[in-house]
Amino acid sequence: MNPINALNNKVVLAQKTVSLRGNLSVREKQILKRFKGATEEDWNDWHWQLCHRIRDKATLSKFIHLTPWEAEDIEQTDDNLTMSIPPYFLSLMDPVDPACPVRRQGVSTILEQQSSLGEMIDPCGEEKHSPVHGLVHRYPDRVLFLVSEMCAMYCRHCTRSRMVGEGKRSLGSVTYEKAFDYIRQNKQVRDVLISGGDPLMLADSRLENILKAIKSIAHVEFVRIGTRMPVTLPQRVTGELVSMLKKYSPLWISLHVNHPAEITGRVKTACDLLSDNGFPLGSQTVLLKGINDNSEVMKKLMHKLLKIRVRPYYIYQCDPIVGSKHFRTSLTSGMKIMEALRGFTTGYAVPTFVVDVPGGGGKVPISPDYVVSRHDGRCVLRNYEGQEYVHYDP
Repeated sequence: MNPINALNNKVVLAQKTVSLRGNLSVREKQILKRFKGATEEDWNDWHWQLCHRIRDKATLSKFIHLTPWEAEDIEQTDDNLTMSIPPYFLSLMDPVDPACPVRRQGVSTILEQQSSLGEMIDPCGEEKHSPVHGLVHRYPDRVLFLVSEMCAMYCRHCTRSRMVGEGKRSLGSVTYEKAFDYIRQNKQVRDVLISGGDPLMLADSRLENILKAIKSIAHVEFVRIGTRMPVTLPQRVTGELVSMLKKYSPLWISLHVNHPAEITGRVKTACDLLSDNGFPLGSQTVLLKGINDNSEVMKKLMHKLLKIRVRPYYIYQCDPIVGSKHFRTSLTSGMKIMEALRGFTTGYAVPTFVVDVPGGGGKVPISPDYVVSRHDGRCVLRNYEGQEYVHYDP
């Protein structure tokens, strides 16, 4: 690279990082004051955020008003999926309203202990498609590489609640090497999705070692990183991280975003930093009852994603993980949302609605039926307004 261009790139990274560490919101300042001796510099440090995650009822009650049933639920779910909320993500939660869509995603509830018909510990059948620990090979030409068992914030609808959390670490250098060997030996694998947990929970150096090993495999053409941290903890997207990732371009990055309230100025700056440095961004959204199963909420989310240069990619039907009934809504609800998007907004804002078939069958796209009838080459099609048109197949 030209030395002048390299210098300019470093200047852009530095400017974006400073912007990411910009002024705190009123709510952020309120929360920061509760941490004795903490400074704005601490708040903007992702390591500080991780070290001060809210994990128990006593601490959480200092920041939001817990209803009696919330307080009781948290005590009774301590042994389940860890509750872990970064102070930043906590600042997005309504301190009074228990129905807050951000709050519901992070605060544990007794409903997680209630199993229902069709629910499974491993609903996507990842374990049975795992040739080596940490690697899932379900589709012919691509693999899912689980490199971490930890996240900044544990979503209560997590499809991998069987493996994520604290104290269960079984992914590391030994499992990584076995995964690298498997990919090297299977030349049909051209696409590797690095996920977890969250890959960005790893130190830059550890993540770089993984990327370097995968990128050195000649038949791997396409590498993706699946992460929620630019949303739950945007401070993680540092100039140092981006500089490291650029060495392994092209890389695609998939973000998990569920509600418009999650897209803040900090998230925009993090996404700008990634986009400006050449990383295509896509989104994955889980359809959640009472959170985003509303066409107006979903449309607003898709529009906000496009405004920060994130292409809406998938809306997932919530996987039937054990204890997820209170989050799951009907396929009909999802199809109605798709009907409210298709034709009523730009095509770039219309993702694909999919069901990850229980048991490991893979993703199946679900869409409204726009074909009214087909007979002898005469096809009657319904448009987004409900009007019918005839199309003749040659």
